[in-house]
Amino acid sequence: MTYNLSNDLDLQRYLKRSDHLVAQGACVELMEKTGRTTNQNSYLHLIIGEVAIDTGVSLDYCKAEYFKKLANRDIFLSFRDDKYAGRVEVLRSSKDLTKEEMSTAIDRFKRWASEQGIYIPEPEDTERLREIEVEMGRMQRWL
Repeated sequence: MTYNLSNDLDLQRYLKRSDHLVAQGACVELMEKTGRTTNQNSYLHLIIGEVAIDTGVSLDYCKAEYFKKLANRDIFLSFRDDKYAGRVEVLRSSKDLTKEEMSTAIDRFKRWASEQGIYIPEPEDTERLREIEVEMGRMQRWL
């Protein structure tokens, strides 16, 4: 779970959780998340998470249907013939994209989200991206 300790509500949740873990005698790992610039993969994960939360769908659904099929069909979608199923859709993995293709795909997704009334922060907006990360942590079981 990620907590933003400069946010009073998150701080209260963190203290409650840590007190609970201390009472259990649990073994924990504490790690600080820095505010450095988010790389493309991390940024993509967060903006897909923002759209998934806003639309009420899972991360996997949002990535496949909205990011790949709706916003970036020409980059990700192809077809192949299967001996048993006939003509089937094949979605390219985002890990196979070049840096330029990923930039194009992210820009298109942001434009698509904007057209749906969903605000996507810029990569430099580390505070808002941190808030999205915290919210994704809270919503993890539904995403």
